[in-house]
Amino acid sequence: MTLTAGTKLGPYEVVAPAGSGGMGEVYRAHDSRLNREVAIKVLPEAFSRDPDRLRRFQQEAQAVAALNHPNILAIHDFGEHQGSPYIVMELLEGETLRQRLLSGAMPTRKATDYATQIGVGLAAAHDKGIVHRDLKPENIFITRDGRVKILDFGLAKVTHPEPVAPDAATLASQTEPGVVMGTVGYMSPEQVRGQVTDHRSDLFSFGAILYEMLSGKRSFHGETSVEIMNAILKEDPPELTEIGRTIPTALGRIVGHCLEKNPAERFQSARDLSFALRAVPDSSNSSIVSVKTSRNAVLAMGAHRGGVGAAWYRHWPIAHATFR
Repeated sequence: MTLTAGTKLGPYEVVAPAGSGGMGEVYRAHDSRLNREVAIKVLPEAFSRDPDRLRRFQQEAQAVAALNHPNILAIHDFGEHQGSPYIVMELLEGETLRQRLLSGAMPTRKATDYATQIGVGLAAAHDKGIVHRDLKPENIFITRDGRVKILDFGLAKVTHPEPVAPDAATLASQTEPGVVMGTVGYMSPEQVRGQVTDHRSDLFSFGAILYEMLSGKRSFHGETSVEIMNAILKEDPPELTEIGRTIPTALGRIVGHCLEKNPAERFQSARDLSFALRAVPDSSNSSIVSVKTSRNAVLAMGAHRGGVGAAWYRHWPIAHATFR
């Protein structure tokens, strides 16, 4: 079902198509009640008859609606139009991080700023017991004023339902061991193995994203999905020294600590990660470093506390297991 300009979904009037993706069509629309522009994602009618897709769509709405945070895409409403559910979201203007990375590596200061905002947003989600499980540049949006927004919680896992909704336990992804969920290149080792994941899996994905922001290259490479997954399990990314840029030593340690294969050896919370990022000195006073650093080096810098618009809508990410 394709909606044309002027189509009304309750108080919302479609203005124009804004993109499409694996979980539905996205439209720019006008909210007549509050006189504002919004984005509406409509789940196709055929998908609405698929219990798994419908559950994920409802899960995304409920999970994100519980996350009232400036670094997470806001959900305004949820409804149904001619048998097709839809989500009403804030309309973003700017570009995805993937689009920004098409021009290459980012300035260190800018990468650190964006990474800190991502970390703060993740901390808010994790505090609600929500694990994203599909963090990647396509799911990070940079607004025109430099605000970072985390998108697409279609694969989110609710680890404790109380803060989200009384029935969230039935909407959470009940992934059985052995099922691979995520996007190749940004999955954690435990995701690749199909093991049960927690918030530390998001921190590994975060490390892969930060590496890419600093180097302009993906952290794990291969000709096929299998080769990339094998690299995630067994290899370390090429050293940041190879890019020939001055990277703060502390920032290199943070990347290495996030990309530890063993979850127990990573940061244990996004809050600790954000704290470490805020403590990173200006690059003019630091030297080029290697991504792979010892856990003890990170402990020594005091980061391991407590125990160890519309451009985005044109590239709306597929909200299920993707291998690309």
